[in-house]
Amino acid sequence: MKLTQRDVDRLKGVHPDLVKLVQAVSDMLLGPMTFMVIEGLRTAERQRELVKAGKSQTQNSRHLTGHAVDLGVLIDGKLTWDFKVYKTLADIVKAHAARLGAPIVWGGDWKTLKDGPHFELDRKVYP
Repeated sequence: MKLTQRDVDRLKGVHPDLVKLVQAVSDMLLGPMTFMVIEGLRTAERQRELVKAGKSQTQNSRHLTGHAVDLGVLIDGKLTWDFKVYKTLADIVKAHAARLGAPIVWGGDWKTLKDGPHFELDRKVYP
């Protein structure tokens, strides 16, 4: 799968290591499962809107600094919100992150507000 121009545009302002990771994963995905970039860098205003809507719990999101992306899983070209599918994508992303030396945190591993589409560079390495 190749990233679309829309995906590339949504990666503008995202940390180069995270962009490389997203590109690497997209280059290896074949078959019925692909993904789209839902969102990368966010404005403070957008973050406030998401908190107000209950879709985020913090004004300190890694999206504000370009250290996070949300990836939407597509099955046969259709967006799905099935958490099991996001777990599969997360396993692939984590494996590639380890190979690239760019540790990440997956929102699906959080204890509260599990966020399957969310991937961020680990704060311990990328403050």
